[in-house]
Amino acid sequence: MPQPKLTDPEVLRHNVLAFRQMSTFVREPLVFERGEGVYLWDVEGRRYLDALSGIFVVAVGHHNRRVLDAMQAQMERLCFAPMFHGTNPPAIQLAELLAELAPGDLDSVMLLSSGSEATETAMKLCRQYWKQVGRPTKYKVISRYYGYHGATLGAMAASGTPSRRTPFEPMPAGYVRVPTVHCYRCPFDRDYPECGLFCADYVRQVIELEGPETVAALIVEPIGNTGGILVPPPEYLPRLRQICDDLDVLLILDEMITGMGRTGAMFAAEVFGVTPDLLCLGKGLASGYAPLAATIWSARLQEAFWGAEEANIEFGHGQTYGGNPLSATAGYASIREILDCDLIGNARRMGALLAQRLREMDRHGIMGEIRGKGLLWGVELVQDKATKAPFAAELRIGKRIGAEAQARGLIIRHDPDWFAIAPPLTVTEAEIDEICDLLAASIDAVMDRLT
Repeated sequence: MPQPKLTDPEVLRHNVLAFRQMSTFVREPLVFERGEGVYLWDVEGRRYLDALSGIFVVAVGHHNRRVLDAMQAQMERLCFAPMFHGTNPPAIQLAELLAELAPGDLDSVMLLSSGSEATETAMKLCRQYWKQVGRPTKYKVISRYYGYHGATLGAMAASGTPSRRTPFEPMPAGYVRVPTVHCYRCPFDRDYPECGLFCADYVRQVIELEGPETVAALIVEPIGNTGGILVPPPEYLPRLRQICDDLDVLLILDEMITGMGRTGAMFAAEVFGVTPDLLCLGKGLASGYAPLAATIWSARLQEAFWGAEEANIEFGHGQTYGGNPLSATAGYASIREILDCDLIGNARRMGALLAQRLREMDRHGIMGEIRGKGLLWGVELVQDKATKAPFAAELRIGKRIGAEAQARGLIIRHDPDWFAIAPPLTVTEAEIDEICDLLAASIDAVMDRLT
């Protein structure tokens, strides 16, 4: 009996993909079969240039031999270890390396499976920490609108993107959101730098009005993704760090996207010159070769969880696949590849070239702002650059460009009013040129149809 095609709607209907209307997807499916470097191939044999690293994930490129060999060797030894009973050599090795690389005194590492787990871990740890140091009223978490911290309920409660949050409301209590930093479209209708960084000072006001004695933590992405790759002014994160210090609030940096060399440094914390109290990692941590995330916290926090067995002050949290030996092996090998091949330096060099090419291709005058760091760049699309007037909402101009790019064999991140480019850190100059040529042709095709 012949096997049905993998692209047959009757076969695909059993799958549920993230954030996709499946009734549409099964009619025009995309089923990836293999990858190599910055390229992917679907089951029909068509090649795509992965200018998004999967979803900001595949830092060392697809089919990286070093990572594959390390994982194959580990598979012959041990694929799972019971984390409630002990640990394993790859987990120990990876935690030691992350503690060495993390900024400041961040040296306590909990290995997890997903970014949502990492941010939830961080917020839970903050609440338990304040209880154990005798300040149990500090439980609230401050976050930002347009922030996205994960799909689980606690992580979603800290997220500030309405379309992702409202279907699941009401959310758990104890979460307070503030406007994000967005200098191109300031939520306070001010101009930088004359604003004096009011968006940061507003965070101080909110904490003071909530009562610092009730606020446990502030969680932010160093560069916001869901708002359109929102890059803050250089003094913004240091200002938040000072506010947290002044009001005795823990600072959590969600570096799912910005970590592991993406912004031209191992962590965006280094780019902006801040040391958080907790650092959350995922996505590029194992370059997508196995599910892996991590929450790293400071020696100061760890002291509250270190004591006699009978005191019951250990961190009361864990997941089944935390510290999985195969995932830890993938993470260690991926980080070694980033370090040994100077992929962070390549991110800076190729990122500068990508930014230059993006600025040169605005033949239609629709790229309102081009913003980013390293190999993480976003473009906000406008109908009029002088007034910053957006395109009509029903045009969904970013979605049209993204669809056209995919039809031409280019994978990018696209929303109605912006798109993003974030290729693997291994990308070459020739591949940057290919990305930009395909993107420019896609924009031309969309704009020609609109005129």
